[in-house]
Amino acid sequence: MIVDCYTHIWDSMSQLGRDLPWSRSRLGLPVLTRLEGAPAKAGAERHYEASRPVDTAIVLGFRSHYLGAEIPDTLVADYVRRYPDKLIGFAGVDPAVPDEAIGALVRARRELGMKGVGVAPAAQDYHPTDTRAMRVYAKAAELQMPVLFHPGIHMATACKLEYAQPVLLDEVAREFPDLKIIIAHLGYPWVAETIVLLAKHPNVYSDVSWLLHHPWEAYQALLGAYHHGVMDKLLFGSGFPYTSAANCIETLYSINHMVQGTNLPVIPRDQLRGIVERDALEVLAIRPGAPRRSPSGPSAFPDRDEDI
Repeated sequence: MIVDCYTHIWDSMSQLGRDLPWSRSRLGLPVLTRLEGAPAKAGAERHYEASRPVDTAIVLGFRSHYLGAEIPDTLVADYVRRYPDKLIGFAGVDPAVPDEAIGALVRARRELGMKGVGVAPAAQDYHPTDTRAMRVYAKAAELQMPVLFHPGIHMATACKLEYAQPVLLDEVAREFPDLKIIIAHLGYPWVAETIVLLAKHPNVYSDVSWLLHHPWEAYQALLGAYHHGVMDKLLFGSGFPYTSAANCIETLYSINHMVQGTNLPVIPRDQLRGIVERDALEVLAIRPGAPRRSPSGPSAFPDRDEDI
């Protein structure tokens, strides 16, 4: 069972908000990431094709009033509805606006069939333990929806690094021990903090998406996880559209190639295989299921499978 726990789709880069890294490159300004060009590859057709190597892919919505960004839940739900045995939708809500977020969360679960929720404190301008946010986590726990925390630090220069630190989620994990928490990208660049949280809290997990863009950093992070005995808390994720599941699986299995011929330790292959083949749906207590058609109107995607 291969589950890709971290993928996105969007219609246009405008849905990602203001001050994007690839916008900076077009203005001749320094680019802090290697993600420019990705928006053109974020359509449903490309997503479906890139997801062929996996059994299930989680597709994330996103909303940030702070950045003026929104990948609508209805867009995600309409796409997931076409392939309910293959795709799972996670709602995107903004805890900085709790009344709206809680209503959207309930609607996403009960009307759209979403199975989890994604948030990004750094990109949504809120401290992870803000009282407003804690109300949203409480509702997610009540609805049995896992919460995925995006670091969000590469989205725009306006994102706030201080809100992305994984250690700030320690209180959240203590307060809601029954809430499944996923820290995206192994909390990069705060990998050591994330590993401590994985070891401390039974309800905290992490995916390895985005990190696999940087094999040497991925090797160090995975070696740390292995030495701390938390490899069983790691979930596979590609980070589409920035790369594909196939590329990430290949990178993960070849991670030890960089240290061949040296005295550096290797990560046992069975441990790497465990990440790729881990049944994240069982870990997170979620299962695929057909979401209902968006109540806001007809599907944005045709019903004929041959169109994808």
